[in-house]
Amino acid sequence: MPSIARPSVLGEPLDPLPKKFAAFMRPLLPGLLNEIRTEVTRSYPVYGRLLNGPDGDAIRQGVEQALTAFVDRVADPGSSSELRDELLRRFGRVEAYEGRDLEVLQGAYRLGARIALRRAKTLGRQHSLSPALILAFADALFAYVEELETITREGYAEVRERAASEESALRRQLLHFLLTASPLPRTTVAELCKAAAWELPRSCFLVALDPPAPEHIQAALDRDVLADLDIPQPHLLVPGDLTAARLDMIRTALAGTRAAVGLTVPIAQAADSVRWARRVLQLVDDDVIPDAPLIRCEDHLTTLWLLSDSALVDRVAARELAPLDELPAKRRDRLVETLRVHVSTRAPAEQVGEMLGVHAQTVRYRLRTLDAYLGDRLADPDHRFALEVALRSLHLRSHDGRCGPGAS
Repeated sequence: MPSIARPSVLGEPLDPLPKKFAAFMRPLLPGLLNEIRTEVTRSYPVYGRLLNGPDGDAIRQGVEQALTAFVDRVADPGSSSELRDELLRRFGRVEAYEGRDLEVLQGAYRLGARIALRRAKTLGRQHSLSPALILAFADALFAYVEELETITREGYAEVRERAASEESALRRQLLHFLLTASPLPRTTVAELCKAAAWELPRSCFLVALDPPAPEHIQAALDRDVLADLDIPQPHLLVPGDLTAARLDMIRTALAGTRAAVGLTVPIAQAADSVRWARRVLQLVDDDVIPDAPLIRCEDHLTTLWLLSDSALVDRVAARELAPLDELPAKRRDRLVETLRVHVSTRAPAEQVGEMLGVHAQTVRYRLRTLDAYLGDRLADPDHRFALEVALRSLHLRSHDGRCGPGAS
């Protein structure tokens, strides 16, 4: 006797129930339908509300079709179940729209099956049906319930997938708006946040990713993270501060993808955070900042500042070092490097010499030469600060093969 507890194909005949068993069952359907409706609404009050709502007729028709289709299949294994299937998918859609998981509906299905089995046992005693037949009925009934659940999940998944796709599109739109609108119009932002089911935070930080971003990243992100991964410069917006938990989440989600974490800023300044993060990635490519899987802007603030406007740095350096322009290039470069170490370390000649690999006396000679050319500038606090900033910036840029004023 073949097993019917695990149907391999939806619509499989309910063997070994004899076709004549349908004749015993069909007269019981109206009463069974009423009993199931009463018991289900008592155990699951939410369905009492739905039965009195706009979907009430469809729900009643769906329950009736589920019972009728079972009996029809016993009588004729080739009978169609198209109407039943569409109504069951509608059940799944309603559950998704209502925001419930399918456990409640599955519980209602199984309650209905237990009530039907109770009726069958009574029927068996009345007609002296064999226990084997009632057992076969029970197996077929619960296999049928699994089939109903499978069809219902199709409608449920359809709504959830569509909602997820629509919400994802709205969130990408919201992210784009937060990064491009200045100042942020409160009403528009509030409407977009509501439509995208996203709570506007007071602060956030952005994460810039090296393209292309792998597809698996989205699924590993926290629910409130906004992401745009299918663009030439993919990025994430993470609400709130960079906590240890957020950092762990980012590392896990972005494993294998190089990324830079921007600074935490007020939400209105989100564009600054992603701009700094992208600049850090560029400086990594230029060999200015050491490479790492995840780089934090917070660890490179001075470098970001000093290299924020290379052309302007060139102008400052050209102005402050102008008195050295008449010197031969090699001599000028040696003096500039000595000056950089001297003003940045404030170290004595011996230590400066060790850093440069020259004798202390050579350092003293160079410093006297610099004083002769730049004396007034070195004595003035503003000029001295401008010199130090320009020289530090030029030294950082020398790592990517560009040094000196006028480098492009």
